[in-house]
Amino acid sequence: MAEKIIKAAREGWFTLDRHAPGLLGSQCEECETFYFPPHHHFCRNPACQSETFLQIELSRRGRIWSYTDARYPPPPPFIAPDPYKVCVLAAVELEREKLIVLGQMTASTRLDELKIGKVVELCLETLYSDDKHDYMMWKWQPLQGPAV
Repeated sequence: MAEKIIKAAREGWFTLDRHAPGLLGSQCEECETFYFPPHHHFCRNPACQSETFLQIELSRRGRIWSYTDARYPPPPPFIAPDPYKVCVLAAVELEREKLIVLGQMTASTRLDELKIGKVVELCLETLYSDDKHDYMMWKWQPLQGPAV
């Protein structure tokens, strides 16, 4: 059997580097406001009129700002397994940008092991597969050991 091709479940939002994946964002060149997902049209900062953006890779680490479990299937690009499995979601404040990014925690993460302020790091996990592809999505994983 041929090895499956790795693809992003959402193109242009993250890198597929298994060892150091990164969220892809943008930053206004004038006021330095960060955006995720990437934004390229006009700065949403009401004090700024810029239409020029840098393409950047955002911080891979952050702290949990809020978290919950999802007892219903999220919208696309999520493809719900049958039967649907409850997953843990976290809003994470990125280390450098102080931007809040919502994402799933890794499949092995339990709700009772999380707390506000816990340090997490970006990783990749398979969201779903077909005969030829494994479709990857960024997720958050708790870091072990002392906070950084």
